Amino acid sequence: MSASILMFTRRLALLASVLIGLGSAPVLAQDAAPAQKPTIRIAIEGAYPPFNFIDANNELQGFEVELLKSLCDVMKVQCELVQHEWDGIIKGLLTREYDAIMSSLEITERRQKRIAFSDPYYRIPAVFIGPKATAPGPVTPAAMAGKKIGTIERTDHETYLKTFYKDSQVVLFAKAEEANLDLLVGRIDAVFADELLLSKFLKSREGACCHILGDAPAEPAYKRESYGIGLRKEDESLRRQFNRAIAQVKADGTYDRIRTEYFPFDIK
Repeated sequence: MSASILMFTRRLALLASVLIGLGSAPVLAQDAAPAQKPTIRIAIEGAYPPFNFIDANNELQGFEVELLKSLCDVMKVQCELVQHEWDGIIKGLLTREYDAIMSSLEITERRQKRIAFSDPYYRIPAVFIGPKATAPGPVTPAAMAGKKIGTIERTDHETYLKTFYKDSQVVLFAKAEEANLDLLVGRIDAVFADELLLSKFLKSREGACCHILGDAPAEPAYKRESYGIGLRKEDESLRRQFNRAIAQVKADGTYDRIRTEYFPFDIK
């Protein structure tokens, strides 16, 4: 083999080894783009303060809005709030306009036939209020025997009183304001309704007449109205995610921190 051919052959071998070396060399990794969080779209009415409302800047605010943000942080997802009128809000869920509803949606048997619910994230307790001349104390059926108790017609409160307070006179009203007025002028001895509704009256000028006599007794137990996140029945994985997040914010104190900004009493 001539010297020129030998030189050419060696150069080819050297070039091949360089190329092989380059091919086997590790490629420097570029900065990885941050993983995109999954997005969940949640419908809120925005017209039920203090649970949800629209502020002066046209932004959704309220207890449910703040709680939802905490739930989304726990779930490590991006939540997109969708304002939707109350009418048709469940239909919008079923037609996939959004993935969930968190807008004070009471858990009822009728609704459970159409959609699924998370565990309750709030409940409203029921209380008896009466004139300040009456000291707080037992509000059991025996203690309230012979008393005139006002409540709102066609509600769970009416059913409860008529079922257990058979020795009391249950007086029905179309609105809480009417019951409170009769209590103010002494036509009835007490009003039984949810604490949120009655606490607003007690804070008013007229409400200075009265105070809370007692919570609904443990026995017979009053089944409090429960509110959960509405979901499509097939989205079981998302329901479990919300349930875990609700349990965590209640356990770590986040729930109570948010709740105390809006309500002076426990709603868990």
